[in-house]
Amino acid sequence: GRRGHLGPVELLHRSSARMLALASFGLAGSPQRPAVPHGVARARLPVAAVAEETVAEDTWAGAETWSKAFAEPEAIFEINRIKEILPHRYPFLLVDKVIEFEAGKRCVGVKKVTSNEEFFNGHFPQRPIMPGVLQVEAMAQVGGLVALQEPITDGKGDFFFAGVNNVKWRRPVVPGDTLVMEMELTAFKAKFGLVKMKGVAYVDGQKVVEGDFQFAMVK
Repeated sequence: GRRGHLGPVELLHRSSARMLALASFGLAGSPQRPAVPHGVARARLPVAAVAEETVAEDTWAGAETWSKAFAEPEAIFEINRIKEILPHRYPFLLVDKVIEFEAGKRCVGVKKVTSNEEFFNGHFPQRPIMPGVLQVEAMAQVGGLVALQEPITDGKGDFFFAGVNNVKWRRPVVPGDTLVMEMELTAFKAKFGLVKMKGVAYVDGQKVVEGDFQFAMVK
């Protein structure tokens, strides 16, 4: 469908352009056929194709519209703040920014998956797919942003995997995807330095991976 009413100036411009297009194919007014080199066959464009071209022009969105559609929430933690909390660095820092955060409870982090990721060189050259274990690692790092700050810990030390259960992958994650991950703390045993979390990740609103995580604090 059309995206709204056209102003008179735009209507005039589009009408003129349409008439020129139709005239060039002998479909309106006096045909002004473009010169064709000797020996070259002319392909006549069907009327339906001209109409389709006009409709496509009317429904063209353009870069600005798409850019607005892709607009994301402002980062609560940008990459430099994330590096202050997590010990990970390239190529294993898998969180680009945090867009939602509740101290001691939960966090939503974002990973932009690009064709330049190191792991795509081998997984797989002809069909790049983000390894499932790295999706789980990225989610664990989002969990670390909760666990390595107050009121859970003072940030001194590291959290290591102690267990991963009930992990399910729903669809591949490929270059161009934006992985939006949420980790929520479900239990914390300060005496033993154990943290349990539940995690889920989405691409374009579709669930791609979920699971239950357990971490151990090592000082």
